[in-house]
Amino acid sequence: MKYVLALLLAVALAPAQAALDWETALNGDQRSAENKARDSSRHPRQTLEFFGIEEGMTVVELSPGGGWYTEVLAPLVAPNGQLYAAHFGMNLSSNAYFRNALGGFLQKLASNNDLYGPVKVTQLAPPDEVTVAPAGSADLIVAFRNIHSWMRMGSLDATLAAAFTALKPGGVLGIVQHRAPSGDDPAEMARSGYVTEAYVIAAAEKAGFKLDARSEINANPRDTADHANGVWSLPPALRGGDEDRARFEAIGESDRMTLRFVKPA
Repeated sequence: MKYVLALLLAVALAPAQAALDWETALNGDQRSAENKARDSSRHPRQTLEFFGIEEGMTVVELSPGGGWYTEVLAPLVAPNGQLYAAHFGMNLSSNAYFRNALGGFLQKLASNNDLYGPVKVTQLAPPDEVTVAPAGSADLIVAFRNIHSWMRMGSLDATLAAAFTALKPGGVLGIVQHRAPSGDDPAEMARSGYVTEAYVIAAAEKAGFKLDARSEINANPRDTADHANGVWSLPPALRGGDEDRARFEAIGESDRMTLRFVKPA
């Protein structure tokens, strides 16, 4: 009985885990009205909770682009954790797209040092630059709609290997990707942006990951994934201009798989 009472007292006196600051993450001034409007399609809170984000974690965002998810992640991770943003490598600066994307991202971070000051920018440019975070340091690594780009650049295997190295045993790799309902042609997947779940799972398992769970959080059954301009036919890109614009706007953003993998302990 004394042991039980002591255990109950210890639990009662243990400090409660700090709550994640979802209010700032989703509604803070760092986010534009345009970005907030996309929450209904991207479901950032539900997605990150599915991946298992917790206070105090070390989190790596792979290929963060313009920083849409960085705006959400920084308030969640910065207080007691560490956020790494693995962006394009400096050695790719000869490519105008890479240079402009990295420059814009760094400007975003510099615009709000209180929020983004703790974010550590690393370089992801296989095969030379693949240390996205110190080996075995990350609790969670996330990748949002990047698989097709890595396929196009021939860097998917190296990128997944880099994530595997950076994760702790038992750590999580969370992937959101435009979903093709069928198909086995990697070149077409890279062109269209739509990739099959089977292809993503096989690539992750090849790197050593184990599929832990799937979610339909980011599913869109209206998307047939067979558009002339691929995923960029849909909002927000609407690459076809006024042609079929109303139809594509009615579809909304793409159908997406949401997969959680673990690095075996």
